[in-house]
Amino acid sequence: MKKFILISAIGCVLAITLACSKKSGPSLPPFQPIEQPVKTYGFESTVSWADEFDYTGAPDANKWTYDTGGSGWGNNELQNYTTSTDNAMVKDGALTITAKKESSGGRDYSSARVVSRNNNDMLYGRYEIKAKLPSGTGTWPAIWMLPNDYAYGPWPNSGEIDIMEHVGYDPNNVHFSVHNQLFNAGNAKTSTKRIETAFTDYHVYRCDWTPETIKGYYDDELVFTYTNDKKGSAGWPYDKPFHFLLNIAVGGNWGGVKGVDNAIFPVTMQVDYVRFYKLKS
Repeated sequence: MKKFILISAIGCVLAITLACSKKSGPSLPPFQPIEQPVKTYGFESTVSWADEFDYTGAPDANKWTYDTGGSGWGNNELQNYTTSTDNAMVKDGALTITAKKESSGGRDYSSARVVSRNNNDMLYGRYEIKAKLPSGTGTWPAIWMLPNDYAYGPWPNSGEIDIMEHVGYDPNNVHFSVHNQLFNAGNAKTSTKRIETAFTDYHVYRCDWTPETIKGYYDDELVFTYTNDKKGSAGWPYDKPFHFLLNIAVGGNWGGVKGVDNAIFPVTMQVDYVRFYKLKS
C-alpha cells in the first residue's frame, strides 16, 4: 500500500511538472509549406542565327540546304522539290519560294523546301519568321521545325513544331501545331487564328520554346500553348535541337482536300527574315 501511495504521488508530481512545462515553454509557429519559386524564362536580345535575305541569288549555302524529290512526302503531295532558283530565290530583301504548274521530276508541279543546316544551338529559344503567304486552292505552305536527330524514333515520336501552316481552300485561317507520339496527324495539338491579310501583307509568326512550354504568337498575339507534362518523350520529345523548314506543298492529304486549282499558278511565299534568339542561361 505504501508503494502504491508513493508511486501515485510521484505520478502526480510528474503530471503537474509536465503540464507546467507545456504552459510555460515556447510555442511552435504553425506549419508553413515552402513555396517553390515560379520559373521564368527570357530570351537574348541579340540574334544567335538569322537570315535577313539582304543579298541576291540562291539561299545562302552556309545557312540553307534543300529537301528534294517528288516522293509525296508521306502526305500524297503532288510537287517535286528542286534546288532551282526558279523555285527558291533571294531578291529585293526577301526569300521567294515559288510553286509552279510544270513537269518536274515526274510530277506535274515544282516547288522548293528550304532547310536550315543543322545547328545544334537551336534548342530552346525564340524563333521568329516574317512572311507573306500564297493563296489558292491546293496550296499548302508551311514554316516549321523538325529534330536534327530522331533520338526518340521516327516521326512523330521525335516531335514536330509547325509555326505556321495554311491550306488554300480555307483562306486566311492560319494554324500553329505540335506533333508527337501522343498527339499527331488527326489529333495534333493545334490552334487557329484568322489573319485577313495573310496573302497581301507580311505577318510575324513566332515560337517561344522553353523547357516548360511551347508557345505560338502571331503578330505578338499568343495563339497557342503546349505544356511539358513531365512524363517523358511520348508527350515531350522537345528537348533536342531542331531546325527550320520553309516550303510550299501542292495538294496532299490536307492541302488537296478540295483539289487543286491550276489557274492559280505560279504562287509564291515570301519570307522577309528568319531569326533565332537563344534562351537566356
